[in-house]
Amino acid sequence: MTGYTMLRNGGVGNGSQTCMLRWSNRIRLTWLSFTLFIILVFFPLIAHYYLTTLDEADEAGKRIFGPRAGNELCEVKHVLDLCRIRESVSEELLQLEAKRQELNSEIAKLNLKIEACKKSIENAKQDLLQLKNVISQTEHSYKELMAQNQPKLSLPIRLLPEKDDAGLPPPKVILGCRLHNCFDYSRCPLTSGFPVYVYDSDKFVFGNYLDPLVKQAFQATARANVYVTENADIACLYVILVGEMQEPVVLRPAELEKQLYSLPHWQTDGHNHVIINLSRKSDTQNLLYNVSTGRAMVAQSTFYAAQYRPGFDLVVSPLVHAMSEPNFMEIPPQVPVKRKYLFTFQGEKIESLRSSLQEAHSFEEEMEGDPPADYDDRIIATLKAVQDSKLDQVLVEFTCKNQPKPSLPTEWALCGEREDRLELLKLSTFALIITPGDPHLVISSGCAARLFEALEVGAVPVVLGEQIQLPYQDMLQWNEAALVVPKPRVTEVHFLLRSLSDSDLLAMRRQGRFLWETYFSTADSIFNTVLAMIRTRIQIPAAPIREEAAAEIPHRSGKAAGTDPNMADNGDLDLGPVETEPPYASPKYLRNFTLTVTDFYRSWNSAPGPFHLFPHTPYDPLLPSEAKFLGSGTGFRPIGGGAGGSGKEFQAALGGNVPREQFTVVMLTYEREEVLMNSLERLNGLPYLNKVVVVWNSPKLPSEDLLWPDIGVPIMVVRTEKNSLNNRFLPWNEIETEAILSIDDDAHLRHDEIMFGFR
Repeated sequence: MTGYTMLRNGGVGNGSQTCMLRWSNRIRLTWLSFTLFIILVFFPLIAHYYLTTLDEADEAGKRIFGPRAGNELCEVKHVLDLCRIRESVSEELLQLEAKRQELNSEIAKLNLKIEACKKSIENAKQDLLQLKNVISQTEHSYKELMAQNQPKLSLPIRLLPEKDDAGLPPPKVILGCRLHNCFDYSRCPLTSGFPVYVYDSDKFVFGNYLDPLVKQAFQATARANVYVTENADIACLYVILVGEMQEPVVLRPAELEKQLYSLPHWQTDGHNHVIINLSRKSDTQNLLYNVSTGRAMVAQSTFYAAQYRPGFDLVVSPLVHAMSEPNFMEIPPQVPVKRKYLFTFQGEKIESLRSSLQEAHSFEEEMEGDPPADYDDRIIATLKAVQDSKLDQVLVEFTCKNQPKPSLPTEWALCGEREDRLELLKLSTFALIITPGDPHLVISSGCAARLFEALEVGAVPVVLGEQIQLPYQDMLQWNEAALVVPKPRVTEVHFLLRSLSDSDLLAMRRQGRFLWETYFSTADSIFNTVLAMIRTRIQIPAAPIREEAAAEIPHRSGKAAGTDPNMADNGDLDLGPVETEPPYASPKYLRNFTLTVTDFYRSWNSAPGPFHLFPHTPYDPLLPSEAKFLGSGTGFRPIGGGAGGSGKEFQAALGGNVPREQFTVVMLTYEREEVLMNSLERLNGLPYLNKVVVVWNSPKLPSEDLLWPDIGVPIMVVRTEKNSLNNRFLPWNEIETEAILSIDDDAHLRHDEIMFGFR
């Protein structure tokens, strides 16, 4: 108990001591902190007050901490030296700054002098280049003047025979007539222009029996033809219309022959005459079969072998559209390629070959050698078998539902009216044309009518019988528009038609449409084609296209056009020097007398393609064009033949024989003045530019206050009669260069692109 009490007391005493020690330590820290606070706060205040009191004293010598004057700092020798050094350095710095500014001004003046020297050097280079161009152009002009001093080739003297002088020996056989022995070339020199004299049929007896529509159509197209002349004394060719006659024909062959021989310029044998017999309704008229035509050419749709002279007579298409144009809105489109029927045929054969031969006066007179096989029975059986097989949908009818049309012996007669036949052909991919069984019947009006109708509606003709003479066969490549199959291959026709690809079929249909529109569709096309055939045979060039008179719209040139930097960025391409001379015209070739010979076999009958040359004019459908335009769209349109080159560098690179050449820009526009002005300004500085012809297609004239840019070459604004995109292709008389760039007013072409096309 006692030990426990003592322990407890001792434990309590030790705790009291510990608490006291802790309390005393706290007091010491508090006093120490308070003391430090007093020192840190009050001591600076006292020092500040003391120092302030000293600085405010009256005596200057007692101011220890206040600011002093500058002179007082230099009292010490060391301080004075430092001051002098500072002043010296300051003066030197000021002098260096002045010199630096002076040098900068001198450098700026020298830079201006350098820029001026550079500009003078560039101007001198440009002057030197222009002087070189002037010297070069002067040398070319001198060479051209020297070349002009060569003797000129005068036109040959035209020799016209006397009126009663035949001038040619008579041929031994009348069927042996060809151009070399039945045509008088002396009346048709190369420089004659191919004058054609057309007889007035009303002045002769047979003119009273002509079909009125045929006669009116023929007279209308003859009046509008460029080759027709009223001076018969200078004519190269004489044309007379003898048919089609009105039904029934009351003029006997002997009477017709007598009237032909009484023509004023017949000259006993009819050389250089063309007798035209156009078939419109009748399929049986062959007025000239028993008529002696002498050396006159015959152009008609029906020929027997006894009257046809290959290379001399002409097979023409029937005149279906006499006084009216075809309704192109009713012509079906060329696509789709495949139609309802693979092929169709409708016809009725009234008389067979065997019966026609038996009715002849003499079998030996009609047939030379063994009689030919009559394939009509085999053709009928084969085509019916194809129809019954139902492999393809075909339609063949060998008996007319109504009365068949009149036809020649052994010929398949037409069925129904023309409108009904056209409706069936519109559903046909191919149209079968079976030639007459009589081998002496070279061509008939019925076959020509079937060919005409098939081409009109886009059915590809399939002619069974290779002995037939198709219209203008010696000039037109019919293999591009029709299939001519020998009759013995009738069993292979179905296989042949199915093997044609769609692309080939479409090409043949397109070519057929081209031939129909160009050579067969109207009276104008038929008459023009007949004249073009004869003219090309005797190698006379076509008449040049008449230039279109340009009605210029007055305009003002105000501002000088600038240079578009985007147009001027040509890279490393040398565009050539800008012409220093005024614009000059290309050598003009009104006629190329070798054009007919060089393009004789490749320029006739191709639809537009890589080697096609479009028809020359509406009155001359066969020969290639000598016009200035060959197509549409943007591009250069070269004309003429032979002369090339466009400057000395082009001549050396391309072998051209003209040392200088320029081009004309033809720009089509319609009421877009701002766009037009921007396009014209982009042509500023374009080398080899002769002039710009702006075709104003709007009936509204340009604004009177419109200022046209000055681009260094003439700008001709041409007013058109009507708004047409084809106005860009008219041969305007303001165009004087061979090369033409046809472009729209919103086309953006850089100068290097234009020069690339021109080169």
